[in-house]
Amino acid sequence: MARRRMLQAFEAAKEIGNYPDVPVMPIDVDPQITLSRNWERQPFYLVFEEDTLIALMSGKAKVRLRDTNVNHWPLIPGDHVYVPAGTPHRLEPEEESVLIRFIGNDPAYRAAVFACEQCGEELDRLEWRQDLEVEATALYAELVRRFNDDLEARSCSRCGAVAEEISLDALGWLPEPAAD
Repeated sequence: MARRRMLQAFEAAKEIGNYPDVPVMPIDVDPQITLSRNWERQPFYLVFEEDTLIALMSGKAKVRLRDTNVNHWPLIPGDHVYVPAGTPHRLEPEEESVLIRFIGNDPAYRAAVFACEQCGEELDRLEWRQDLEVEATALYAELVRRFNDDLEARSCSRCGAVAEEISLDALGWLPEPAAD
């Protein structure tokens, strides 16, 4: 995966889509900084094994948290949010936003938590070990496909609501067409 240079972060952000978490520092830098440009709400909450820090560079958004006494944190350019290890969180852009995230460089535990939009109950949790060399959006698209294909996982045991399928197209997470 090609690395980006931070001095050109806004130019690089023009080339990327929702939640790619593109590493921008040399591979041996720890913690690593990743770049993301987002305009759609993240379809699941992310859980990191390590602490993470999110910094908004442009736009307006909020970070929604689960399992904490803070429900959400509004962000404007220059704001930072510290997310403790193990805390499910997702980004909800209010307008197109560019952000950077500071995370550990070593392969680590990650989880995607899908929650009921009606009552907040956890619907499904998919776990993996992520290496920064793996393209995040390809991984995220596969998680969403699994969730979309599992009606039981999308059905809330508390309130009975069924989560709608998540549009990979809206997120820009469709696979690249095969080359001829």
